[in-house]
Amino acid sequence: MIARLRGNVLEKGPEDAVIDVNGVGYRVNLSMVSLGKLPADGQPVDLRIRTVVREDAFELFGFLSPQEEELFQLLNTVSRVGPRMALGVMSGMEVGELIAALSRGETARLAKIHGVGKKTAERLVLELKEKVRNLHSEGIARGTTPRAPVTSGNKADLVSALLNLGYKQPQAEKAADVVIERLGPDATFQALFREALKSLRSSP
Repeated sequence: MIARLRGNVLEKGPEDAVIDVNGVGYRVNLSMVSLGKLPADGQPVDLRIRTVVREDAFELFGFLSPQEEELFQLLNTVSRVGPRMALGVMSGMEVGELIAALSRGETARLAKIHGVGKKTAERLVLELKEKVRNLHSEGIARGTTPRAPVTSGNKADLVSALLNLGYKQPQAEKAADVVIERLGPDATFQALFREALKSLRSSP
C-alpha cells in the first residue's frame, strides 16, 4: 500500500491533484482546504497517503499533516461515512476548527458543510465527540489552534488557495471579496471556495 508520496505537483483540479514522482503521475484526492495549501505546479510536495482499494477502484487520499490523516481515519469510522464523504467534511473547515466543532457538539455549524446535513452532523458529533478530544489536545500542544471562519477581514486563506490554483492576485482578491460579501461571515471555507471557483470560471 502507498503510505507517502514525495514529488512535484504536476497539476491541480477542484478535488484532486496529480503528483509526479520520478516520472510517474499519481492522482491524489485531497480536501479543498489542503488543495488550497498545495504549492504551485512544478514545486515539491510531501504528502501522507491513505490507499483505499475497492472492487471497482484504487484511490489515493492525501494529507499535509498527521493530524489531518488521523481525523480522516476517525471520520471513516462513523456509520455511513466513507472516504469521499470524510474528505467532503474536511473540505468545510480547517482541521483544527473542525476538531473543535466536533468536540463542542456544534451540529448546526457542521450541518452547513456541503453534503452533510443535520442527520449526518448529529451522527458525527455522537460518534466522534469524545474521540476527537485527543486530537484537539495534540493540536493545541503543537500550536495549531482552531482558526476563525474566513471573513472580509480575514480572507488570506481563500486568496492563497486561489493563487495556488494559478489565478492572479487581482482575480483572487476580487473573487474572495465578492463571495464573502455574498455568503456572509459564517460561511464555511468549502462554500466560499466553491463559489469563488464558480465565479472565476464564469468570468470572461
